[in-house]
Amino acid sequence: MTSLLEDAKQKGAEIIELCETHELPEGMMTPKLVFGVGSDMDIMQEEIFGPLLPVLNLDSVEEAIDHVNANAKPLALYYFDDNQDRIDHLLKFTLSGGVTINDNIYHLAQHRLPFGGVGTSGMGHYHGFDGFKTFSKNRAVMQQKKFAATDILHPPYTDIKKKLIGVMGDISKV
Repeated sequence: MTSLLEDAKQKGAEIIELCETHELPEGMMTPKLVFGVGSDMDIMQEEIFGPLLPVLNLDSVEEAIDHVNANAKPLALYYFDDNQDRIDHLLKFTLSGGVTINDNIYHLAQHRLPFGGVGTSGMGHYHGFDGFKTFSKNRAVMQQKKFAATDILHPPYTDIKKKLIGVMGDISKV
């Protein structure tokens, strides 16, 4: 997390602390907003499993959609807006892992919602019943009966099979 912040700061980002910094145990960090992020910054290239939130200020929903679609599919998408038409439009034309509207990260805490990504952000879902389905590795199995109607389509093509296939061909012309 520290190296992500340092890289962003060196490349011109502004870091905003969301709470007072106190002595923290080693390995702990206070939540931070990161403004002025660019695609060349490590914080925009890595999935962040920590208290850092890069903020993109975009001028339109279309610009947001273009940004999401021009990059690797994000593990999470946070969008702030009260206009339901714009929200629906964004959801329809983007693909991501979880989405939280008008907040951030809370989709992760909803254990009835599946958690997981798309593409390089991971595959499958890892909460509740969806997690059970992901890790169960269901597979389709179809077992044909010993004597099935489709047997006539398989070799060896006996005279009777040829006649039946011929009759079916004649029927299909009707």
